[in-house]
Amino acid sequence: MALSSMTGFARSHGVSGPYAWAWEIKSVNGKGLDVRLRLPPGWDAIEVSVRARIAEALTRGSVQVNLTVERSGMAPAVRVNTAVLEAILATVRQLAPTIDASPPSIDGLLSLKGVIEVGDAEEREEDRRSAETAAVASFSEAIGALGEMRRHEGAALARVLAARLNEIAALAERAEAAPGRKPEAIRARLAEQVAVLLAQSERFDPDRLHQEAIMMATKADVREELDRLAAHVAQARHLIEQGGPIGRRLDFLSQEFNRESNTLCAKSNDVELTNIGLELKAAVEQFREQVQNVE
Repeated sequence: MALSSMTGFARSHGVSGPYAWAWEIKSVNGKGLDVRLRLPPGWDAIEVSVRARIAEALTRGSVQVNLTVERSGMAPAVRVNTAVLEAILATVRQLAPTIDASPPSIDGLLSLKGVIEVGDAEEREEDRRSAETAAVASFSEAIGALGEMRRHEGAALARVLAARLNEIAALAERAEAAPGRKPEAIRARLAEQVAVLLAQSERFDPDRLHQEAIMMATKADVREELDRLAAHVAQARHLIEQGGPIGRRLDFLSQEFNRESNTLCAKSNDVELTNIGLELKAAVEQFREQVQNVE
């Protein structure tokens, strides 16, 4: 299964009877699946079907869905507001005995505000139902196109993440080979520090200092951190090869990478090893930033 990004965009269009519509879908990073759906008034009946298709296709991301609908090709409906017309005629009859004027003409009456109402023709239920079914099918095409774009972006992400993992692995190998982390080097540094302390005061117990030196040498060893880094790199590579919705697991691994690099820097008592640790922290942060885009 391919790796998918959470970033994508798709459109689809369709026509059914007098209805023409357009879907537009945008998705960006999100901790979970957050869907914001905007439908025209009167089209709420398709919301459940649309949300179900989104849930089937996506697992993470902040998704915005917008539907626009136009109804055309229908002759306008002209209606006479009989209540208004009758009220006007009643007023005319009431005023006729007191006013010397010609009787009102039909065109004059119809031109009065409120007598004529022009609007859309009443929609037929079967036309609306057919349009809703076709619009949902069209949305399935759009969500499929969005998924394809997210997979395309995911393929590019996979290459970037693989490069960061190679960099982390190479830095771990440099730390492994650093002369400063060899037991002999650690022993020499500790012996030098003990000799300085003994030269400053005769009150130090040499045996106790020797025991403390052994404990310090044990704490300074980064063998465990390097082993865990190697294990995390192998696990991350396996997840990327496996693909699918692995963003949360990669995010957890990025936290573990960060923990090990921090510990390596804290334990380091050698300049070269410290510099490697700082480079490792930078590579881990770059890996973490890219992981935030993975579904």
